[in-house]
Amino acid sequence: MSSYSLDELAYDLRQSVAPDHTWVTSGWTSVRALLGTVCGVGGCFAPPYAAPDAELVIGFDVNGHRITDGASPGVAGRGLLYAGGTWRPDRIVRHGTYHRHHEGDLVSLRVQSTLTPLYGQAGFVLEVEVVNRGDRDITLDLLPRADPGGPQRVPLAEWGWVPPAPGPRATSASADGLTWQAGDVSVELVHEGLRQDVPAGGTTVFALAVHIGGVPGHGRPRDLAAESSERWRRRLAGALAGVPRLTSDIPGLEAYWRRSLVSGLVCLWDNPGFITTPFVATSGVDGGALCSYAWDTGGYAPHLLTLMLGDATVDVLESIMKVDLTRHYAIAPDGTGLGVAYAYSGWSLITLATAVSAHLGITPDLVTRLHDMAEGLDRRFTAAGPLRDYGTHHNLLEMRSAGWEHVVASPNAERAWCLDRLADLSEVTGARLPVGDLRARARDIWRAVGRELWDEDEGWFRCRYPDGHTELVQHVQAFDAMRNGACTPEMASAMLGRLRDGAFLAPYGVSGVSPEDRIHYELGDTDWSGGGAYSGEGPQLALSLWERGEADLAWQVMERLLWMGQHFPYFPQEHYCDRPAAPPSGRRVNIVAGLAGAEAILTGAAGVRFQLDGGLVVSPAALPDGGLELTGLSHRGRTVDISTASGTVTVDGRRHAAGEPIR
Repeated sequence: MSSYSLDELAYDLRQSVAPDHTWVTSGWTSVRALLGTVCGVGGCFAPPYAAPDAELVIGFDVNGHRITDGASPGVAGRGLLYAGGTWRPDRIVRHGTYHRHHEGDLVSLRVQSTLTPLYGQAGFVLEVEVVNRGDRDITLDLLPRADPGGPQRVPLAEWGWVPPAPGPRATSASADGLTWQAGDVSVELVHEGLRQDVPAGGTTVFALAVHIGGVPGHGRPRDLAAESSERWRRRLAGALAGVPRLTSDIPGLEAYWRRSLVSGLVCLWDNPGFITTPFVATSGVDGGALCSYAWDTGGYAPHLLTLMLGDATVDVLESIMKVDLTRHYAIAPDGTGLGVAYAYSGWSLITLATAVSAHLGITPDLVTRLHDMAEGLDRRFTAAGPLRDYGTHHNLLEMRSAGWEHVVASPNAERAWCLDRLADLSEVTGARLPVGDLRARARDIWRAVGRELWDEDEGWFRCRYPDGHTELVQHVQAFDAMRNGACTPEMASAMLGRLRDGAFLAPYGVSGVSPEDRIHYELGDTDWSGGGAYSGEGPQLALSLWERGEADLAWQVMERLLWMGQHFPYFPQEHYCDRPAAPPSGRRVNIVAGLAGAEAILTGAAGVRFQLDGGLVVSPAALPDGGLELTGLSHRGRTVDISTASGTVTVDGRRHAAGEPIR
């Protein structure tokens, strides 16, 4: 049973500051609602089919009077006026109003559209409901104008970071002008009638569908929309069956939790032609980053992802391990390797493997193969004593200025953490790895990070270039080196002192580079260089602080992110930290690392510690602004409820003391 219904995950679009047009996905097709319109649709992706520049615009004829959708601003805007809407995981509902006199007659209409992406075939359904609020009967004609643009079939191996571009323009293929062809790709507009007599006070509904692909679509539009919604209900029932429900008296926390969960849900694709079902895309709703990137798939919310996917998590892990990670950082939907070698890939996958071990159990063979993968990645990067030179931004954080390159504290600290964790996994599973050697190498790396890269006077890490040049970058990634074991208590204390207003902390989040770093801080790259951060990084920093017992500081970070639950239907790749907004354009529409918010609340604020051997330790942290309750967490066949307000933990109806191990 799902912890939430589709209605409970709905979102009021009037509050949205989303960086682009709003998209909705069925897990098979994603489609975009045209900004400022009540019924307009633009852009559709259903791999292998892409129709990025397709549009469907709706007009109306009322007793001979033409009404356009999407009026321009000001008095001159005399068309149908957009009045808001609701995003739900399975659909977008928009509504608008028209209230004007025509030759002495008042024409007053309420219009509502429901946009539903199709499941099992490429395309979408648009249902248009019109209420005649006037005191005269009308004859209403719906006037759809479809432009298929340049639809094309794009091989699954080519769905990478950039959304597919339009192909050659489609041409009309039927006398009625409702079918188009572009190569082997057809586009078809079907409807259930376009003219209705509507009495005063009456209501009518039109239903249209656009099918994209190699064969004509099938099914009545309204039936197809109902099927897509039913598929979403099944998805929630499966993906959220073990995910707890959160209630809280802390303003904004419930909304943030739900939007974080949604951020993960909209990254799941069900096409059986993909290498896994579900396939976990890094982003994907706008056709871009519809690939699985080891970094965010495994690194930011391993426990939430495993709770959602269950046994399928192993398939996801294995699918990425099949590619040569010394050459690629991601896989396309068919498993083809994409991109270059990435410094954090090994850490990300071993992080996900620890969640698999905790929730499902892991085989000795998989642990051995993880070890071999990690060793292969180590050999890919040049040795610098116990440390590794991870190259330039090409393999790291992609900053736009020099710094945080070559021999860096993170991911060298993560590399040590991986060796230590592989030793733990070997002991849990009997994988027979060289445990003593792994732990000794991990200690050597941690010591070298402190000895060679820590600047005692500055209280921060330096990065070392091959020619001996060093850079000191006040980068948020340094806190990941702290999380992964590289810091003594004195080093950690110096670093934590920089978590304050005017440095890393800002009113609406965390900055990737501290504004106090006058060399590297800039506002053009909110992803990693300042003025904002990657959406997974703020919650992960809060989680790191909860793990260290810095509960007050952890909450100072987390509370600055809660605005996102009110202002995004799903979290974008990055957001500003000085104002509640995201960059207005670019490859930033959604991100699977948005799940990191829920991960931080579950495993940080609620103190749920999943153990590698399947045990569970729960130590709820007191929250300064109120409390939270999580009900219905499923773990190893048990149901766990947690209250931070009372500090109680209930397992299968039996209360336990906080911190008591549960096996």
